[in-house]
Amino acid sequence: MANLLSIPSKKGEVSEQEWQLRVDLAAAYRLVALYGWDDLVFTHISARIPGDEHHFLINPYGMMFEEITASSLVRIDQEGNKINPDDFDINPAGFTIHSAIHAVRDDAACVMHLHTTDGIAVSAQQEGLLPLSQQSLFALSSMAYHDYEGVALREDEKARLQKDLGHANFMILRNHGLLTTGASIADAFLSMFILQRSCEIQVRALAGNRPLTTVPQGIVDTMKQQAEQVTKGLGGHLAWPGLLRKLDRLDNSFRD
Repeated sequence: MANLLSIPSKKGEVSEQEWQLRVDLAAAYRLVALYGWDDLVFTHISARIPGDEHHFLINPYGMMFEEITASSLVRIDQEGNKINPDDFDINPAGFTIHSAIHAVRDDAACVMHLHTTDGIAVSAQQEGLLPLSQQSLFALSSMAYHDYEGVALREDEKARLQKDLGHANFMILRNHGLLTTGASIADAFLSMFILQRSCEIQVRALAGNRPLTTVPQGIVDTMKQQAEQVTKGLGGHLAWPGLLRKLDRLDNSFRD
């Protein structure tokens, strides 16, 4: 499906590094839509632009994820202010969670926050994510939780969010949704794929109304070391080229 909005290309206006970041971030938005994880025009994926300016890329408010292109992404500062006044507006409230994490996690080049049905279902379960699958073990090896405090608008919630996340790369926002961070867009996306799949498996397993077998705690405790040995991190850089090829076969307008 071609992009319905006419947006001038920014390819010649930004550095080669920023353009590649824009292409990857636009691809992440398209992939979220492709897998059915989007929530109309809500939720966000943010990516830090390398440099001393502490600028970020985020989606324009009002565009569906399946419409996002590299040129439509908006460059903003740490407070969510647009750098280019001619760009589309963003949802400042939506950047609250992202700005809190980017401010204290230099390793979090990308922050992905989604409201998936199964993710919210698990976030509402008292025990949170259970060790029911191999996928869940990767998430549990670096998992954090943050209690619901209403719509994330208040500045004072940022400190609690930062404390709860700590050094984790996976977070379940209670009664709200899922969040992942990564040293790259590819890593943040793969982490979300694993976390979302873990939630889908858990919801289906619990719906089966049969006794469940959980992974022994000893295995859970050693999973972080095993994950690093098996995938050298999560291996987002290995999966990403194939995901881009998938998008190119379907619709390559995300590169515009």
